[in-house]
Amino acid sequence: MVICVDFDGTCVSHEFPHVGKDIGAVPVLKELVANGHSLILWTMRSNGVKGNFLDDAINWFSENEIPLYGIQTNPSQSSWTTSPKAYCQLYIDDAALGCPLVSSSRDYVDWVRVREMLVKMKIII
Repeated sequence: MVICVDFDGTCVSHEFPHVGKDIGAVPVLKELVANGHSLILWTMRSNGVKGNFLDDAINWFSENEIPLYGIQTNPSQSSWTTSPKAYCQLYIDDAALGCPLVSSSRDYVDWVRVREMLVKMKIII
């Protein structure tokens, strides 16, 4: 399965333009990869005149030894579409309807509950 994962509020707490704090995503993302799934970083972060904010997110994945299949795009979809939306079978995003959240001054993904959902759906075995 190809899974798109948001960054701020999903992999880390909301602290843009800085990289936020650990919220429990690392072990679940590693478990997804270990179960044969491919991850695409799907974020609003970009590189530009104000900073290399996308690079910061990419480095977070690298530092946590979580391989990315794609960054902002699904590398296999160019053969059948020119759409900028990354194709995947699952999106994990703090703004997604139904994504379990931890209530905070700025809510973020509840990775304990996300993992429970992934196990129930047999995405993590």
